[in-house]
Amino acid sequence: MRVYFTLFLIIITSINFFAQELNYKIEENISYYPTNESGLTAYQRAQCRLDIYWPTRKKDVPVIIWFHGGGLTGGSKEIPQALKDKGYCIVGVGYRLSPQVKAATSIDDATAAIAWVFENIARYNGNSKSIFVSGHSAGGYLALMSVMDKSRLKSYEIDANKVAGLIPFSGHTITHFTIRAERGIPGEQPIIDEFAPLYYVRKDAPPTLLITGDRELEMLGRYEENAYFYRMMKVAGQEKIKHYEMQGYGHNMTSPAFPLLIDFIEKFKE
Repeated sequence: MRVYFTLFLIIITSINFFAQELNYKIEENISYYPTNESGLTAYQRAQCRLDIYWPTRKKDVPVIIWFHGGGLTGGSKEIPQALKDKGYCIVGVGYRLSPQVKAATSIDDATAAIAWVFENIARYNGNSKSIFVSGHSAGGYLALMSVMDKSRLKSYEIDANKVAGLIPFSGHTITHFTIRAERGIPGEQPIIDEFAPLYYVRKDAPPTLLITGDRELEMLGRYEENAYFYRMMKVAGQEKIKHYEMQGYGHNMTSPAFPLLIDFIEKFKE
């Protein structure tokens, strides 16, 4: 009888423990530009906001900044369901979109959002030394651009190499097709300039996991440009980089890719 009572106490204690661990809160529509800044447009005030989903009873947890896809012309901030309740602080970021602004403005917004997270995430039990930047498609491109071009975060007095990891899902590594379209350049013509992550290949970049769909099912050239980025980073001397091809999946390969993101975070978190 005493054995059963002991087991009962263990089970009840475990249930209470996990109940506490899985207590999460969400705060929505936080502006990541100073709201008292007079130069902000109405569109910027409305669009440049983020949502935070975090565990309330656990401190210094890894942080995932997630940028939505949509070709820099559509989509809205989101916190992927697959990343919830895993012990992380999740930040879903909104940003301005073309044609309301030039598409490159999205990169400015992404950088501002990352800087805000570095400065404020401790209030939400996040660890500023364990910030991972990710996103799908256009969001993957923004993740890469805002960190690979070190000058962007440097303008906020943040060293881009303090980012714990980069995990773009099917992101452009050449200049984004919407930026090219604004210049009258067709999608079949690749460009590598200051708006291409490939332009900033360097040895000292944060650990990186490139995830793409099957090369035969992906969007035009998306697998190949990521493979080239991977190769050039290796040539530059970056050893902490991998490229994973989700065989059998096309561009919308987020669901089976999320476990790879989680494994990556567990490997490189502080």
